[in-house]
Amino acid sequence: MDEQRYSNLKLGERGAIISIAAYLILSALKLFVGHISGSEALKADGLNNTTDILASVSVLIGLRLSQKPADEDHLYGHWKSEMVASMVASFIMILVGVEVLFSAVTSIFKGAVEAPDLIAVWTGVFSALVMYMVYRYNQNLARKIKSHSVMAAAKDNLSDSWVSIGTAVGIIGSQFGLPWLDPVTAVIVGVLIVKTGWGIFREASHQLTDGFDVDLVKEYKQTICAIPGVNGIKDLKARSYGNNIVVDCVITVDPTLDISTAHDISTRVEQKLVEEYEIYDVHVHVEPE
Repeated sequence: MDEQRYSNLKLGERGAIISIAAYLILSALKLFVGHISGSEALKADGLNNTTDILASVSVLIGLRLSQKPADEDHLYGHWKSEMVASMVASFIMILVGVEVLFSAVTSIFKGAVEAPDLIAVWTGVFSALVMYMVYRYNQNLARKIKSHSVMAAAKDNLSDSWVSIGTAVGIIGSQFGLPWLDPVTAVIVGVLIVKTGWGIFREASHQLTDGFDVDLVKEYKQTICAIPGVNGIKDLKARSYGNNIVVDCVITVDPTLDISTAHDISTRVEQKLVEEYEIYDVHVHVEPE
């Protein structure tokens, strides 16, 4: 089981590497085309992608740190490194979103600018399509390996696709005598980036503070109570370590049972939860009712 989980983290690295490669190529392309076409919006989008490289690198580092086995001062392993990486990525996304908003508002007060060359539009559309394909790949990969940091990277990819679409729309608007469309679109895109970053931050901070899905806890309780020999549940707690779940449970059994029989019941509870919910580790304590 552990080998499969570590293998999943290794697979997750592929998604981060693909994101980094896409951002390196697209940022260079946007900065170059933005310079020769006179598009400030496209150059800003290119600079935005350079910060996304940092976010993707943080995810890659988090995935690699998560693969480190338990040691003397990390007895539960390094699984939470993945969530720390998600939080770092969210900070970068929020900062970029605020920067986009600030630049857009500043552009509104500056007034109209000269319309850039149409090559900037096609570059923006091409970039949006590339990032959307990267997003779909990372989204499917994150669901397959149940990786929060890869899903955060996927959401970042989608935000960047929206940024490129907004850039293209703004440039097209300037061609039709609507220079105000560029900064207005940038404001909308900036809000979307901040909203996405905040969502990733909330999820990462929730897990890092041992928050857990209460509905899932109810499902665990129903499953345990249906196991023969379990009279009740005195306590049940669950928490996440990266993409792994750990459950601590105290069950009550018939007080006349011998130790061996009570132990067998606790073993059945552990096996049932691991098999049905793919839980990483289950600790069951037995008490007489």
